[in-house]
Amino acid sequence: MVKIAVFASGSGSNFQSIVDSVQSGQLDASVELLVCDKSNAYVIERAEQNGIEAFVFNPKEYQSKTEYEKKIALELQKRGIEYLILAGYMRLIGPTLLREFENRIINIHPSLLPMFPGKDAIGQAIAAGVSLTGVTIHYVDEGMDTGPIIAQESLTITEHDTAETLAERIHEIEHRLYPITLQTIFNRGGVRHHEKSAH
Repeated sequence: MVKIAVFASGSGSNFQSIVDSVQSGQLDASVELLVCDKSNAYVIERAEQNGIEAFVFNPKEYQSKTEYEKKIALELQKRGIEYLILAGYMRLIGPTLLREFENRIINIHPSLLPMFPGKDAIGQAIAAGVSLTGVTIHYVDEGMDTGPIIAQESLTITEHDTAETLAERIHEIEHRLYPITLQTIFNRGGVRHHEKSAH
């Protein structure tokens, strides 16, 4: 069984859908740890309700990203974590974790990347007046939502959509697509060293 840590900064609806998928047997993984950078985030409560340990840190208490990522890396190593699953984590992952978990950090983003990277992708899509948006699951690199795309699903924006209704419909896709996609990745062992697998 794959040991995963979920990184989140907010309410944690994607965290919950991953936990639910594990409990229902749809996702063959074990959520060993929640990593959260906001002490008042609702996702911490969700972790408690599900008996999942949380590592909560305040980035301002550290001198640098390297310093707090080293602390996170220690927590992950202690638990034998194999994959980092970002679910509404609002910080860029730095070199420390990227090196340690190369090709094993996965993110979900509420747009059809490369369109509307960064914060408030749903608001960006509405402001731009586009008729199509969706959800992207991708590997994480050092850029902002720039890593290799694993899966995408599109969604038509109607004239009646508001940021709220669109967010709701996007969450529905996210909660269904993320667990399925993660299971596919775990089944094939990710893209780790795939270029060397000529054996």
